[in-house]
Amino acid sequence: MSSAIRNYALVTSAYWGFTLTDGALRMLVLLHFNDLGYSAFEIALLFVLYECAGVITNLVGGWLAQARGLRFTLFAGLITQIAALSALSLTNENWLPWISVAYVMGLQAASGVAKDLTKMSSKSAIRVLVPENANGALFRWVALLTGSKNALKGAGFFMGGALLAWLGFGGALLAMATGLTIILIAVALSIGPEMAAPANKAKPKFREVFSKDRKINVLSAARMFLFGSRDIWFVVGLPVFLATHLGWGHIEVGTYMALWVIGYGFIQTIAPKILRAGTRTPNGTPDGQSARLWIFALIIVTAGIAAAVQFDISPEIAVLGGLMIFGLVFAVNSSLHSYLILAYADGDRVAMNVGFYYMSNAVGRLTGTILSGLAYMYGGLVGCLVVSAAFLLIGWMISFGLPKHQSATSWRLH
Repeated sequence: MSSAIRNYALVTSAYWGFTLTDGALRMLVLLHFNDLGYSAFEIALLFVLYECAGVITNLVGGWLAQARGLRFTLFAGLITQIAALSALSLTNENWLPWISVAYVMGLQAASGVAKDLTKMSSKSAIRVLVPENANGALFRWVALLTGSKNALKGAGFFMGGALLAWLGFGGALLAMATGLTIILIAVALSIGPEMAAPANKAKPKFREVFSKDRKINVLSAARMFLFGSRDIWFVVGLPVFLATHLGWGHIEVGTYMALWVIGYGFIQTIAPKILRAGTRTPNGTPDGQSARLWIFALIIVTAGIAAAVQFDISPEIAVLGGLMIFGLVFAVNSSLHSYLILAYADGDRVAMNVGFYYMSNAVGRLTGTILSGLAYMYGGLVGCLVVSAAFLLIGWMISFGLPKHQSATSWRLH
């Protein structure tokens, strides 16, 4: 096995392990505090600092990875998540509500730091490990990492619901912290030196984390509204709707959302084949026009679900079935964006370009999380879907700034 493939496998394994705990943690917190009687908006607040942390972490993390190496930021993310899970296990339901909220918000912030350090390190590592000008390989490796990550996040949702039912809140968190510690030790003992920062490379200045490349700025803005649109109805609105309006239990909610994310991840892994069939660029890879077409399709799907629920046209089938279609189209959008950022990224600034891009992603998730609680409180699931469609419309208009038929030679490693 070549060094590049071995390191890719190790990085992917670490990201997989982290993703399982990340998905499980979200489901644990959401269902546990819903059981304790917290409102949709109060539950949304529990995730606010988690998303806020992502905004800062992606900026600082990209700069830190460029200076200290991707191996450093990967290990820092895993260690931070282990500490956060262990500390969260100490939460006591007899605490005053404001103490519980403050404590969980703070540790969710730490988990948010961990997530974005790990994600940024893993995604950037692909660009470092894939050979120069290997366009098809880059797209396939990105799709595999992104798709498998989301499939495992779905498995994490199921794991969170199941562990909450079997071990309770504290026991589930300690079990996850133990598993992630084993993964950290295994990866630390095996990973090669390629992800360390070059000893003779000039250290980047922090102000350089803000991209001056128009393509990256436009793509980052579109990504912000794309992921905001998903979280506006997925983070709080959907699981609360399933638990309260449909009367589903912990394992049922966790299982359905797990299956959705697993399917979503599978579509991401085959996105290169889906996009290749309809791509007309000279080099056969997607471009800005592809991004516009797929986000427009997502607008139609979201508006259709909202209309069916609003006019009482088999609302349960519309939500459950419509979510599957939404997941398919969203998965292609996400995979396409994940490819474009690495395609556009400067070979000497990959970590900082990717960090800036995922900072925008985190801003979208933060905005979507807050709006999810507010929109559901005042407009129910239909309110969430309408705001989501508005975000997608903005993202579609921004995508007109992406270049059409971007030449492969203009984004190769320098």
